[in-house]
Amino acid sequence: MHDQLSGRDRAYLYVRDQVLSSPAATGTFLNEQDLATAIGVSRTPVREALLLLQAEGLVEMVPKRGAHVPPMSGRQIAELMSLRGVLEQHAATTALQSGATPTAAMRIALNEQQRLSDVNATESAKEFIDLDGKFHQILIDSAGSELLSRTYAGLRARQLRVGLTALFSDEDRQRSVCDEHELIVSALDAGDEKLVHKAIEDHLEVTLQILLRA
Repeated sequence: MHDQLSGRDRAYLYVRDQVLSSPAATGTFLNEQDLATAIGVSRTPVREALLLLQAEGLVEMVPKRGAHVPPMSGRQIAELMSLRGVLEQHAATTALQSGATPTAAMRIALNEQQRLSDVNATESAKEFIDLDGKFHQILIDSAGSELLSRTYAGLRARQLRVGLTALFSDEDRQRSVCDEHELIVSALDAGDEKLVHKAIEDHLEVTLQILLRA
């Protein structure tokens, strides 16, 4: 699919999903030429992509120095978790009302996460967090709203970065995430809206507290 994308779009997706998703990117300056070489494009589409990412608040263009990846403040992290909670709880309510809860697909992602929780955390962290994003995106997509799905997907880079940070900041966090995800799926299976909302809220609050301590 990426072959059909413009150079700017390829650069945008690469920087957003491969570079900015890493906690190691925080506080660094991105080298346009290195990015262009890695992506296989010229520097112009890379610069265009960085300007788009600046508009989204993911990088800051500093004169004579280039694109800086700013750290997320405690307030920004709290706002991210709050927004996620609102969107996920809304999606859960919509799915329950329609009688089409996506628990089967969510369990497939959860089973893969459980498998990875037995692997060395450092080696499996990126794949685990990718699956984490998939688990929550499945719930969001079940609401059947293109705007909702697109809005949530737009949080991906920030979610990957904070998710990886949380994994490395709390011992055995992978197993805890699996347990928290199981509570969300079980509540959906039970058709209990209040229980689903509480499971989502508790899951995000645990992650937030870990990140604020990190």
